Amino acid sequence: MQTQNDPSPAASGRAVRMDSFGGPENLDIRNVLEPQAGPGQVRVRVTAAGLNPMDWFMTADADTAARFGLTLPAGFGTDYAGVIDQIGDGASGFAIGDRVFGGALSRAVSDFVVVDSSGKTAANEAHHTPDGVDDRTAATLTIAGRTASAALDSVSPGPADTILIGGAGGGVGVFAVQLARIAGARVIGTGSAASADHLRALGAEPVTYGDGLAERVRALAPNGITAAIDLHGTDTVDVARELDVPDSRICTIAAQVEGVVAANGANAAPGALEEIARLVAEGRLRVPIAATFPIVHIQAAVELQAGRHVKGKVVIDL
Repeated sequence: MQTQNDPSPAASGRAVRMDSFGGPENLDIRNVLEPQAGPGQVRVRVTAAGLNPMDWFMTADADTAARFGLTLPAGFGTDYAGVIDQIGDGASGFAIGDRVFGGALSRAVSDFVVVDSSGKTAANEAHHTPDGVDDRTAATLTIAGRTASAALDSVSPGPADTILIGGAGGGVGVFAVQLARIAGARVIGTGSAASADHLRALGAEPVTYGDGLAERVRALAPNGITAAIDLHGTDTVDVARELDVPDSRICTIAAQVEGVVAANGANAAPGALEEIARLVAEGRLRVPIAATFPIVHIQAAVELQAGRHVKGKVVIDL
């Protein structure tokens, strides 16, 4: 095993832990023994962890947690970025000191995470962070980037398309809008009236959600829309159907609708995350960081993110 330092058995680091599932009031910061990289694994000294709705959704109650294989005491957060500081026997593709980002399911808000060096899922993976991408930004890419990529792939937007994206200003919407624009599509994005400037900055034409949405979309796109992605629930699906978009070109990520594809990050194409990181490094895709918090303010950070009105991503600094 290669290691930057030879930790003593008593070496410890901070980690967010839950002794019972539920809301952010159950999040606590503990000093825990540093995990050690085993065979085929690398250890990352985490510098930043990005928050996602998935984090608090899957720890909200015991039944949901069980579906994700979580048991108590549980960690929290999945997206991370940092620097490799330990390499287990047989691990390949990385060196000590490499900057990396990736996913560590429900354990990312921690000073250290251990992941498989060959891991290819958001639950357990590491990717090289490109030059020009800072750690806070890298820590926002995995869950939302994979999810947006999978959703876009399911409807395949192109220059001939006008796509309606519901919940366009949220964490996944930030990526979905820009990826659709990079593909050449015209994007109409739903949000609150207060989010209009934020949506325009991403490249979307803003439209307020709620009653009368179909009429407002018709006014913006009198020739119709050709595809739709619902990032919040089913309201955008209903409107898309009302506007004669076929089910084959409608996608959801947060609800199940008969006849409509439900996409998630696990469905993302191989290499999708590396492509998103490359686009960020090239300045073609930007990730608004709405707020950053030190780990000691994890509860406040989760409360803000769970309010679902934040414009961009919320990041924990470690």
